[in-house]
Amino acid sequence: MASGKSTVAAEFAKLGCAVIDADKIAHKVLDRKNVRDRILRSFGNGILDSTGEIDRQKLADIAFADSEKLSTLNNIVHPYVLARAEQLMNEYSRQEQVKAIVLDMPLLVEVGWAKRCDKLIFVDCEAPLRLDRAKKMGICEKSQLSVRENFQISLDSKARLADNVICNNSGLSELSRQVVEIFSYMVGCK
Repeated sequence: MASGKSTVAAEFAKLGCAVIDADKIAHKVLDRKNVRDRILRSFGNGILDSTGEIDRQKLADIAFADSEKLSTLNNIVHPYVLARAEQLMNEYSRQEQVKAIVLDMPLLVEVGWAKRCDKLIFVDCEAPLRLDRAKKMGICEKSQLSVRENFQISLDSKARLADNVICNNSGLSELSRQVVEIFSYMVGCK
């Protein structure tokens, strides 16, 4: 979380890649009536904001506090996210101008999609930087960051599974340089 995956994906987009953002898809999925109804049945009306919309932060706080609730939420949302991602992959694969398809998917390994990828890139970032970024984005505090990461496979395991590791402890120019290097190598290997 807050390592810079979306920033890396945006850098790949600048190079002609199509990006599939699982978080954006998930946000749209929450607006579907059937999904909203199932979530409200499972989590109650306490997750609604003053306008009657699902408060994503309240929902996340409840889900990440209990593995069964997180599993319930994932079982409701993930099938729609994965189906939409599949649909977008099919669309993008038919577009000649698309150089590659990038899946910006936080739980890519956990949902079994690693095997669907030609290459895996892990974005590494020191814990204090991730925490600072998470706070600035209003995502969570230190204890919440740890709780959320406990529901994922370890960062070390993700790094070992990756074909490439991008170190995101510096500025955007260094990050961009690493993305260009990886992209150039991947395009050259085709």
